[in-house]
Amino acid sequence: MRLVEKSKRLLRLAKHLAFSTTLLAVSACTTAPPPGTVPADPAELDSPEPVIQVNPYDVRIDPTELPVVNPDRDLWSRVRRQLSFEVPDHPEVRRAIAQFQKQRRFAELITPRAERYLYYLVTEVERRGLPMDLALLPLVESSLDPFAYSYQRAAGLWQFMPATADELGMRRDWWFDARLDVRESTRYALDLLSDYHAEFGGDWFLALAAYNGGKYRLRRAIARNKEHGEPSDYWSLSLPRETRRYVPRLLAIAKLIGEGGSQFELPPIANQPAFSAVSTGGQIELLRVADIGGMSLNELRSYNPGQLRWATAPRGSGEVLVPIEHAARTRRALDQLPREERVTWERYRIRSGDSLIRIARKFDTQVGLLREVNNLRGNMIRAGDTLMIPNNETWRDSLSLSRTEKRGIERRYKVRSGDSLYTIARRFNLDMADLISWNQLDPGRYLQPGQSLTLYLREG
Repeated sequence: MRLVEKSKRLLRLAKHLAFSTTLLAVSACTTAPPPGTVPADPAELDSPEPVIQVNPYDVRIDPTELPVVNPDRDLWSRVRRQLSFEVPDHPEVRRAIAQFQKQRRFAELITPRAERYLYYLVTEVERRGLPMDLALLPLVESSLDPFAYSYQRAAGLWQFMPATADELGMRRDWWFDARLDVRESTRYALDLLSDYHAEFGGDWFLALAAYNGGKYRLRRAIARNKEHGEPSDYWSLSLPRETRRYVPRLLAIAKLIGEGGSQFELPPIANQPAFSAVSTGGQIELLRVADIGGMSLNELRSYNPGQLRWATAPRGSGEVLVPIEHAARTRRALDQLPREERVTWERYRIRSGDSLIRIARKFDTQVGLLREVNNLRGNMIRAGDTLMIPNNETWRDSLSLSRTEKRGIERRYKVRSGDSLYTIARRFNLDMADLISWNQLDPGRYLQPGQSLTLYLREG
């Protein structure tokens, strides 16, 4: 009897030891780095969000709540797995596929842009639980170019028209245009698409048609079909030519990316963030941010197309986007930048009856300073023109930073009938943001024939 009881105790002990060993093995597997991995120094890590460690064996945690570990190294693979729109065998879709396949440099064109912006678009679409196909819409709208302007004055990745932007309350002023900002424009676009999806009965194709052609036009088209007893789906509606081809273009690009293959091969893109938001602590010159962050001004501008001037907006979000590899250095440098080295700039529109003396008193500054900053030779000013007014003693350094951007051969250009910022920038291989900044233009206003512009043409 004693022998049996002793055997039972030994068996229970063996089971307990086996269970403990299993737990230790599981713990080792979940905490040990992969072979050949060098543990990162926490001081060198620069993650836009804190890393949350979760014990998956904690019984208090619902497994469905656990974060999904994305297995894709290539961002295009991550996109490919989640495409969900059904692509019909429709003549317009076949036509769009053929057109994309003819653009042999399409992959070469969009890859650098996708490396900068696509991860953010994909993440936002996933976060909202929207169809992944929507993340590809900026490829159709702007070829993934946040600086893109159309002849109809639509702008940015998502090609918002000025009237639509104003109706939605998007910020558009002398300093900043939310249509060009990667994060702001994406937020408004996905909000609008979601609203249209709800308004048009949960039909994404109708939501996309409303986004392109306007919801009132779509409502009228649906009402006409219903009045005649005809179907009111996207393919059955009488819509403008551009809207009829809009959804097929998105379906075509989704099909080509989804299937891959040699006819539409896209180079792999790292499935990781390309930029991080850094607090500026107030208004600051972009060139100063670039210098202290160890990057070029053009690189910084590529992530901040919504910033229209040489400095960030005086009353903006207080953030700039910087390449992820420069984020830690930029944060440290901005945190350590003394307040006395910052300059706040005001833009003042001259009113009837104003004089330099009156304006100098209004802003507690000197007439000579206003002349020098604004390159004025005398006291003559005109109502409707604008003056830049610095509010700090270090304005000379700030002004030299703004002028440093103007590299190249200075040339005067007289605007002709039919000219636009887009056509002029394209003709002289310039960035539209530079044209706007050099000439202190309001991007929401048309250019006038005879208007004189200053261009800084690159040598060679």
